Parts: sequence; structure tokens; C-alpha cells
Amino acid sequence: MGKASRRRKVGSDNVRGTRTGEFAAGPAPFVARPFEGMTGETDWVAMREVVPAATATVSFAAGAVAADGPQSATVATVLPLAWSGLHRADGAVMVALQSGSTTGDASRDVAQALLATAAAQPGMPLPSAPLATVSTPRLQDVLDPAAPFEVTVHDGFDFWVPDKGDLDDAATESLEGANASVIPTTKLDSAPSAYWCRVGERTHLRWVLPHDEDAATDALARLHAASAASLGEGTRLLGAFRACGLLVPVWDLDPGLAGADYENALAQMAVRLDDALAQTGALSIEERRARSGLLSRQVTLR
Repeated sequence: MGKASRRRKVGSDNVRGTRTGEFAAGPAPFVARPFEGMTGETDWVAMREVVPAATATVSFAAGAVAADGPQSATVATVLPLAWSGLHRADGAVMVALQSGSTTGDASRDVAQALLATAAAQPGMPLPSAPLATVSTPRLQDVLDPAAPFEVTVHDGFDFWVPDKGDLDDAATESLEGANASVIPTTKLDSAPSAYWCRVGERTHLRWVLPHDEDAATDALARLHAASAASLGEGTRLLGAFRACGLLVPVWDLDPGLAGADYENALAQMAVRLDDALAQTGALSIEERRARSGLLSRQVTLR
């Protein structure tokens, strides 16, 4: 057989293999806003990027997992040893949002971890989930869209184990070390997905906005130009993160006050932000200057 014939044969086999599923599916496509359309989209983003220790319960959609398998799971920020998932001996399923494989679509990544952990034997961790592909279902496909997504913020990682009394000395020491590293965080009530936190001697407010990134940036620029972007005396808008297709502005706060002390100020800010979002005219010179300043201080997390 000549070289040309061999080349043609190899090419033909590859095409046939792809059509019959012999070869692996392609990589997961990039999705700029992976949690869009989900209940609690902004809190999904907060748990993945902002909050250190938190959990939320999710329910599987009908038919997403075996009928005799677990029908709900706990989504956590992180798990021990950076595991992607854990199917505990008591049958509880837990998956981490801040660890595991990463592709172009965080929704597929988490769905892959959820399904793999639910299918694992009780008592087994999932150190890392298989890499998601274009054929991997998304969270929007495997979770019940009618179920609420309510975040519980924890002081530490005691939620990893059902009973700390069952831990040996080494495990207890490891858990205590992890708890000591947690940044104190409080979820505020005056606006969805707004989190107060203390970092060293400073305190901040991080607020995941549900709006289009550019529209949110324009609104903040209008407020900043009008000297209406602070949350009161001793506070200032530092800048913003871009995470999972959403904008997360960050305010520097008075370190002598707790998160609850900013509920009223945040409620008033939410009203001002809505008013700024409703404005449709072109930005003024001062607003464009403020927008440029905000963009220069933005950091893209993913």
C-alpha cells in the first residue's frame, strides 16, 4: 500500500470513528455566564468566587439520577483536601464549587461532579471529577428549576462531617486549621447576594449584581460621578470583580461596624442603583471618566 493510500485510510477511519462515538467528545464550549437562567444565579457565583464557607441544598430534576439514588445534594464552597465531591457513608452527597476540573463552562463542571458523586459508592470521596465535554449535561438540565437556592454561610467547615466526635486527633487538628483560615463573612438581607466580610483589619462589602456587566458598570459610573456610590461615612467604592459573566462591586467599609450596620445603607444603594440602571442616555464626560476609573480597577476572576 502506498503512502497516499495509507493517509486516506487513516483519515477515513478517524471520520468513521468520530461518527460512531469511538473517539472522545469535544471539549466543553466556553460560556461567559454559566449560571444564567438558574434560580439564585448570583448566589451560585458568590459561592464559587466570593464566599469562603457556605452550603446550599439542590434537588435533582426527574430522571437526572437513578430512581434509587440520592435525589438531593449539598453544594459547598470547598471540601476536605480540595475534593470535587463526597458521597458520605450516611448517603449524603456533597460537591464543591471552588475546586475540581475547570473547562469553559462552570455549569457543566459542577454538573459533572454532581452526577459522578451521586453515582459513587457511599463513603467514597471524588478527588477530582472527569473533565466535562460538550456532551456533559449542564446544571440547568440536571437540577429541579422550581427548587429554591438558599445559601447558609458558616463560620467554619464543621459541615464537612456529621459528628466531630468521630474524628481522630489528626483529622480534628486539620479541621481546626481549616476553620482558622476562614474569612468572617455575613450574608446581608437588604439586597440579594450581598456579603460583608472582614479581611484582617479591614471590612468589605461584595455584592454580586444580576445585571448585564456593561449596564451595571455604567450605572455604578453614574453613581460615582454623582458622589452617590458610597455606603455612608468612612466607606468608598473600591472597584469590582468580573466573575462568571456578572459584576461584583466591592466597597471598603468602616472596620468598627458589623455587617448588620449596613443593611439600611445597602437598601438605599439598591434603590439608587435601580434608578441609575433605568437611565438610557449617553454617559456624560464626568460619568465616562468615572467609568474608565472603574474599568481600570476591575479584576476578572474567571
